[in-house]
Amino acid sequence: MIPKESPFHIRSKIWVEDANGKVVFGLGRYRMLEAVQRLGSLQAAAKELKMSYRAIWARISATEKRLGKQLLIRQPQGSRLTPLGETLLKQFKRISQIVEAESNDVYDNLMAAYLDS
Repeated sequence: MIPKESPFHIRSKIWVEDANGKVVFGLGRYRMLEAVQRLGSLQAAAKELKMSYRAIWARISATEKRLGKQLLIRQPQGSRLTPLGETLLKQFKRISQIVEAESNDVYDNLMAAYLDS
């Protein structure tokens, strides 16, 4: 017998804040840096994400300021991530996968039976 697909799914968002509650890193910053890494350009990343260059640069710059560390290296032919920027992408993706898997398990164990019946 094939198990019935649940009409309900748990969702969560994670991000890192500084001591003042300001966003340091989350899915938005992840998408921006991933696009810069893939496209090699802040301008191309902004275009793909349907954001202005100024908006994407302001968010990345704010994150760099809050971290006190550089995430992008701007070059005449584009931009590339620093080793820290690359590490943040990798680690954020990993933590997101862990949180999603754990959330699914907790939901299945604590709530699914009450909503799916």
